[in-house]
Amino acid sequence: MIYLVSACLLGTPCRYDGASRPSAAVLALGERHTLIPVCPECLGGLPTPRPPAERRGDRVINCEGRDVTEEYRLGAEEVLRLARRHGVQGAILKSKSPACGVGRIYDGSFTRRLTDGNGVAAELLLSAGIPVTDEERLFPDEK
Repeated sequence: MIYLVSACLLGTPCRYDGASRPSAAVLALGERHTLIPVCPECLGGLPTPRPPAERRGDRVINCEGRDVTEEYRLGAEEVLRLARRHGVQGAILKSKSPACGVGRIYDGSFTRRLTDGNGVAAELLLSAGIPVTDEERLFPDEK
């Protein structure tokens, strides 16, 4: 199987705070599958580190009040292009992220409250028919 994986889950320090969040379970998948690291935020042209951002409806706003929706959209489109180019069977993305979150994301208030929804890249992949999950809920065959 070929999976797109949030690069931060594989140890790349590309999160908004310049850190990574390596997941032992996700890293172990690399022993059996091809993992293609992606960071939609970096692919959209945002620097590392960068101010935290959260979704507010269809927009993505950083904690300084700057609208970064376009960068998130561009990054999501590049992730979809890579998914199609490599014929991926699914994506394992970082939970709660405004780019990668699946099912639950921060609500845009910067108070760590969660709301139902998907990150911009996760939403685009799902709309293209590509299965998406996060590091907290790996695909059933991969647990």
